[in-house]
Amino acid sequence: MNAFASGTETGLQQNIETKTLEPELKQILSKVANTIRGLSMDAVQKADSGHPGLPMGCAEIGAYLYGCALRHNPKDSHWINRDRFILSAGHGSMLLYSCLHLAGFNLSLEDIKNFRQLHSKTPGHPECVITDGVETTTGPLGQGLGNAVGIALGMKILATKFNTEKNNIIDNKVFALISDGCVMEGATSEVSSLAGHLQLDNIIVIYDANHITLDGPLSDCFSENVKMRYQAYGWDVYNVDGYDFDALHSIITHVRQNQKRPTLLIANTIIAKGAPTKAGTSKAHGSPLGPEEVKATKLAMGWPEEPFFIPQAVKDFFKKKNVQEVQLEQNWNKAFEAWGRANPELLSTFETMAQRKLPADLEAKLKAISIASPAATRKSSSDVINALADMLPFLYGGSADLSSSDLTMMKKYSLIATNSFGGRNIKFGVREFGMATIATGLAKTTMISPFIGTFLTFSDYMRNAIRLCAIMQEHVIYQFTHDSIFLGEDGPTHQPIEQFASLRAIPHLHLIRPAGAYEVKMAWIAALTYEGPTALALSRQNLPDLAQSQVPYADGMGRGAYFLKKTPSKADFTLVATGSEVALAMDVATELEKLGKQVRVVSMPCWEIFDNQNAEYRESIFGKEMGRGVSIEAGVGQGWHKYVGSDGITICMEGYGASAPYKMLAQEFGFTVESILERIL
Repeated sequence: MNAFASGTETGLQQNIETKTLEPELKQILSKVANTIRGLSMDAVQKADSGHPGLPMGCAEIGAYLYGCALRHNPKDSHWINRDRFILSAGHGSMLLYSCLHLAGFNLSLEDIKNFRQLHSKTPGHPECVITDGVETTTGPLGQGLGNAVGIALGMKILATKFNTEKNNIIDNKVFALISDGCVMEGATSEVSSLAGHLQLDNIIVIYDANHITLDGPLSDCFSENVKMRYQAYGWDVYNVDGYDFDALHSIITHVRQNQKRPTLLIANTIIAKGAPTKAGTSKAHGSPLGPEEVKATKLAMGWPEEPFFIPQAVKDFFKKKNVQEVQLEQNWNKAFEAWGRANPELLSTFETMAQRKLPADLEAKLKAISIASPAATRKSSSDVINALADMLPFLYGGSADLSSSDLTMMKKYSLIATNSFGGRNIKFGVREFGMATIATGLAKTTMISPFIGTFLTFSDYMRNAIRLCAIMQEHVIYQFTHDSIFLGEDGPTHQPIEQFASLRAIPHLHLIRPAGAYEVKMAWIAALTYEGPTALALSRQNLPDLAQSQVPYADGMGRGAYFLKKTPSKADFTLVATGSEVALAMDVATELEKLGKQVRVVSMPCWEIFDNQNAEYRESIFGKEMGRGVSIEAGVGQGWHKYVGSDGITICMEGYGASAPYKMLAQEFGFTVESILERIL
């Protein structure tokens, strides 16, 4: 006997055994669902801003997940083996906030009442750095699913690395709730395709299929068969009534016990369910229901008019459940201790990864790496990566189908592949945006430091994911190669121009453009020690390893900008450059000195690190002794006048590049000693 047998269902769904919840449990879950509706309506109404439709339409789903399905401990929201729930459709944040408060996370009713208010724990879209129990910052649709795929992949990696025949210490599931909008966003296609290819059997995605968008009916802009699409990706797909607790319980229980592939539950729901005039309409998507509609909805629900009402029975239910959840983690802790005693080497690796611990002598070890000069900085970075791979078990890398060009492959380690998660290299395919969202998810495991690679110009595909990563200050390293017009013949479509300025504009992101092999080594120290994302901009062409750059980390890269050449007194010119243009600046300085000029040369690999130095140090570089400031960088000049002064000269790109050998491009666009001397004298 099962609840799903119908002529339209697949054999996959017909094979599910019906599991019926106890009537008392279904009764309390119904109260939880209505509590979610009430809290969501009231919070949005009080704020006079927000999205009541999704929380009301998915209230039963939230009640079942937090009341039954999720294996977690709200009193320890960082337990490594917890199930994760990610609200990809972040506009429905009151669903998540209501569930977190009821479930016993550190989110008070007063926080609920302060929804969307300044400095509250309940911002308009969920932010993990603000709110306990929020796994990742969501809002831009589709990216939450990418983070979920990344977390799921990360947990498969950890399970493969640490589970033994006698003890599975990692066996959790990742749940995500997506919307019609998520399904339409391109990032969702990218990450769903890769998840299906890898056959991730620890992710369960619930699709809130209410057929309404902010602008009106979904049918106005979307008519594809989502079920067939996800089956084509290699997912198992089920249909479910989003209000049937028995159906939700039967499918999710079956999947948890039998899952072999990523799973999509298409939950048929009604936006703003229960609202007499706005249910099933776009009017409930992005605006408060209004006081009369709230009153009528509560009346139809049989719910008190009292704002922010929570039945005592709901409080008692979750209080009792909290005791069980604490015991769940305590039981896991005992199993983990037994596993550690039986597997001391694995335990040591686990602790290193959990702390993302760096060797005390990291700088000395990196300095000892032999790199022939001249070398492209992409090649130097590859040498560093392969040395770090043996030192740092938490370092995992991948590329968007460019590992042979961006040189991200860790040569001693295998590929992560379908149903095989023991490697250290990930082939993301030509999916730059999806790759970036997944990398953030990998970092969110807190035991993996991911680095991902592509050409710098394709950072534009990734920009919004980089931005969200920066908001969360997650530890992701982006290896962007082919960093200027000097990649040559591929031409302006592949030659980055505005990307330096674009990435520098993202708060909390460090952009580092090293001048040679030694600065690359130091750049990796900066990236590994910074508690946030770092973008490395690396050259395709060979660069000399300047002797003047080989200073201790604390005196060079650790300052963001430092002198390669100084003057005993006030300079006539201070030349400041990054990356491949640093050696050019040194050559220009030599010629200026022949003309009797006093010249300083500054390598400035990272603006953001420099800007965090004290005023005295910043003044020593760009203060009154600098003379005429000249910046040299093969990108747009935007931002450089902050350092070289309003009367400074910016040697930069003022348009796009061209297809030609890189030495011809240097002549064409003025990046030669002769051209620069002509500009500044």
